[in-house]
Amino acid sequence: MADAKKDSAEKKEVLVVKNRRATFDYAVEERFEGGLVLKGSEVKSVRAGKTELVDAYGAVENGELWLKQMYIAPFEQATVFGHEPRRSRKVLLHKREIDRIDEAVAREGYTLVPLRLYFKGGKLKVELGLARGKKTHDKRADIAKKTAEREARAAMGRARRGG
Repeated sequence: MADAKKDSAEKKEVLVVKNRRATFDYAVEERFEGGLVLKGSEVKSVRAGKTELVDAYGAVENGELWLKQMYIAPFEQATVFGHEPRRSRKVLLHKREIDRIDEAVAREGYTLVPLRLYFKGGKLKVELGLARGKKTHDKRADIAKKTAEREARAAMGRARRGG
């Protein structure tokens, strides 16, 4: 019985930050989950929620995957052994996944964008999306669809309340 509780606790995901801008600007076609190599002060800042994914992107260099331009605020208590806020951070993925990403980015014109950052089983994970940029008319269609859904929900809510 204790093992079942332990297993469910290990698989629980705690969302730290979600890159909502990525799903607006890009059409995500494939997703990858990988671990991040971080310093101790970075982990503490991430746990405090002081991170941003908006400008971040993934790049393959020398057969390794790197997450660039992700902002993690400096940790106040880490005086001597702090970290640089926008340094490149290594993403841990299987070699075949890195090769697949490298091929898609090089040949097919895809972009690798981080979608969300979360803790899973006590480990920090990043979900990366292999995506193509959306055109302006695609973005307009998405906005119109979201607006229509929001208005429909509001109308249903008013109808339920009798207004």
